[in-house]
Amino acid sequence: MAASTAWRFLRLLPMPFRSCCRPRQETPRPGRERNLSTSSGVPRRTRNLLYEHVREGYSARPQLDVESLCAHPEEAARALEHRKGELRPADLSEIISTWQSLGRLREEIRALEEEKAAVAQKIKALLVSQDQDVLQQDPMYQNTRAQGRSIRTRLAALYADEAHLEELFYTRALRLPNQTHPDVPVGDESQARVLEVVGEKPTFAFHPRGHLEIGEKLDIIRQKRLSHVSGQRSYYLCGPGALLQHALVSFTLSKLVQRGFTAMTVPDMLRGAVFEGCGMSPNASPSQIYNIDPSRFEDLNLAGTSEVGIAGYFMDHAVSWKDLPIRVVCSSTCYRAETNTGKDPWGLFRVHHFLKVEMFGLTCSGTEHSSGLLEEFVSLQKEILTELGLHFRVLDMPTQELGRPAYRKFDIEAWMPGRGCFGEVSSASNCTDFQSRRLHIMYETETGDLQHVHTVNGTGCAVPRILIALLESNQQKDGSVLVPDVLQPYLGTDRISTPTHTRLRYIGPNQPRAS
Repeated sequence: MAASTAWRFLRLLPMPFRSCCRPRQETPRPGRERNLSTSSGVPRRTRNLLYEHVREGYSARPQLDVESLCAHPEEAARALEHRKGELRPADLSEIISTWQSLGRLREEIRALEEEKAAVAQKIKALLVSQDQDVLQQDPMYQNTRAQGRSIRTRLAALYADEAHLEELFYTRALRLPNQTHPDVPVGDESQARVLEVVGEKPTFAFHPRGHLEIGEKLDIIRQKRLSHVSGQRSYYLCGPGALLQHALVSFTLSKLVQRGFTAMTVPDMLRGAVFEGCGMSPNASPSQIYNIDPSRFEDLNLAGTSEVGIAGYFMDHAVSWKDLPIRVVCSSTCYRAETNTGKDPWGLFRVHHFLKVEMFGLTCSGTEHSSGLLEEFVSLQKEILTELGLHFRVLDMPTQELGRPAYRKFDIEAWMPGRGCFGEVSSASNCTDFQSRRLHIMYETETGDLQHVHTVNGTGCAVPRILIALLESNQQKDGSVLVPDVLQPYLGTDRISTPTHTRLRYIGPNQPRAS
């Protein structure tokens, strides 16, 4: 049912989109075991969960802009040369060649299917015009039936070839990055362009402490002796620390809802296909994405951002042009493996789980629309950080920092006095139609046509890193921390002070040795 419904829907699409789609004979049934193994000899490292999801009839095929790729291969080659990723410019010729071979094969299949239909009509006419006993002796009838059997045999072989070529194409083409905005700096993160610096660095009459030292003295952060409880890079927020987290989330959500955003909650566990449709790789090695035990829960992963869940909400759906742009805000717990364990092993800067408010938007096609929404998201980020009293800078991120889906990306780094440097606290990306072409997210135009939306995402508030900047920027000589004005209503105080006594004392077996 799923595949046949998708095929009826695809008949409404323009020919370039319909040409790469064929209904599957085998469709999923309720309770059916998902079989995500590759079927045509494609090595596991080249598997694509999105394509496998599609092949089993769960979703429509990705509608990649192959025509543009074939027409301007030099632009795609430059993007591959300048961006990080598995594919290099030399891989383009193989992708294009596979697509062209697939096109020729589909033309051959189409011609044979027309011939098959003509033979079927001829047999039908003979059945109507002649008696059954006489018909069995008719050489024309027997020859026509033999012709039909021959066509079916040839088609069966061609369908197998088509499936193989299609898998080869998608497992490579789906790893291609988005196009790159012409103004994006070329290179690694050292080439990031500073666009704006807001506020002044806070000054201190004492040597500023780091956020972990501040938080432990205030008894609002605990990260010691947790390896046997929750593993490395985990933490507790207590008392005013927990209230600060709730305050930041509530403040950000309230502001964005007042600006026309629709609040949403999303699942924390999602299929790999949704991650890959967003441009992430849950089966990469190593990967930043946590996989749930596949022996118990096949193909479930913990989301590192609610961007994935929101995109999944719109997957295989269309919205009306009247409702665009659509702005969504979501607060969720994010899970990240942080595979580079050598960086920032202590503190809240790089942790395995954290709370984050995310902005996500859909616009009409055309980069003028999505670029406008990207500017709006960055403006809101700047407004939030300014009201929190932080000193920060806005960066235009270079090609090697765009990831696979971004057409353009802006990061914001806040000054963190205890660390003595700027640290990234938010980012915003224009993904144009990269995600919508993979996840089949469309909008209905005034004339009733379906076109791919553009998607934009941005951080509203990544709580741990904002906490770092707030604690380190507002620390006082006596160890207390001033609360920004906009957060005071949520905490009921303007200052977090050092507690008068220790509320928790370690009594476990690994007591520190006496000096």
